[in-house]
Amino acid sequence: MIINELKKALKEKNIKILKSLGQNFLTDENVLNKIIQVAELNKNDLVIEVGPGLGVLTKELSEKCEQVIAIEKDKKLAELLKKEIPSPIPSKMGRIPVPQMGGVLIPPPDKGGVGGVEIFNGDILKTNINELIKKYGHNEKYKLVSNIPYYITSPVIKLFLENKIQPQVIILLVQKEVAERICARPGKLSILALSVQIYGKPEIIGYVNKSSFYPEPKVDSAILKIGGIKKEFPDDYYEKIFRIIKIGFSSKRKKLVNNLSAGLCIDKDRTGKILLETKIDLNARAQELELEDWKRLVLGLSR
Repeated sequence: MIINELKKALKEKNIKILKSLGQNFLTDENVLNKIIQVAELNKNDLVIEVGPGLGVLTKELSEKCEQVIAIEKDKKLAELLKKEIPSPIPSKMGRIPVPQMGGVLIPPPDKGGVGGVEIFNGDILKTNINELIKKYGHNEKYKLVSNIPYYITSPVIKLFLENKIQPQVIILLVQKEVAERICARPGKLSILALSVQIYGKPEIIGYVNKSSFYPEPKVDSAILKIGGIKKEFPDDYYEKIFRIIKIGFSSKRKKLVNNLSAGLCIDKDRTGKILLETKIDLNARAQELELEDWKRLVLGLSR
């Protein structure tokens, strides 16, 4: 949808853009096509879209996989999308009330095995994702493809990566600086980068100028892809490593040995010995460590 068409649609439908929900609608067809290309969709895919807005991406997704669950927080937009894209996904269990979403899904007439699009009005951060996936997923597999509001970028990524049923791949349009932080290498690592890289491999597919949106945001964006998503360890392991990482980053200017000693209430000499045993430099700071260093450190502290 070019910008003039988008403005016309907003005016005709009496839709007000809500800054509080971080609404910036994509108007660049080249970017839209790139997102679809990177997602590598097929007819059997189930896709979850967060913040569909006016449905520009939603319609493109449905043409490729035709099984899309779009979750929109703006009630007026959600109602509009239900009229514009009125075909719900056929469920494996018929009429299904969806927890916390307040809707009942009714399968459409037989379409030769092809699904459709279901629009929900709700907050993704309060949505029972596993219930949706179990009802509509094929072997509990799905992809997350979205142009999400900037202000929920970290919570959304955290929600899906830590979820019991993880997505096969995540494709998101996010703020440029956030994408770069997520993809950072040792020397510039942060808690955010580590919390993503421990589950998958993030990469920036391309940058998107702020002029590609309406209204135009103050910053540029990037197409972020997180692939190779998996959980290698039990849940309690992730609790341990994230606790250690947060303590390690508690004071960025201080050396790791000092932060760990203070945060874990361990004698500094003993902390230093553990670092040496796990092959970590005593003068190192948290941002300088690689993910593998943190993994060894957790094991060393657990002995």
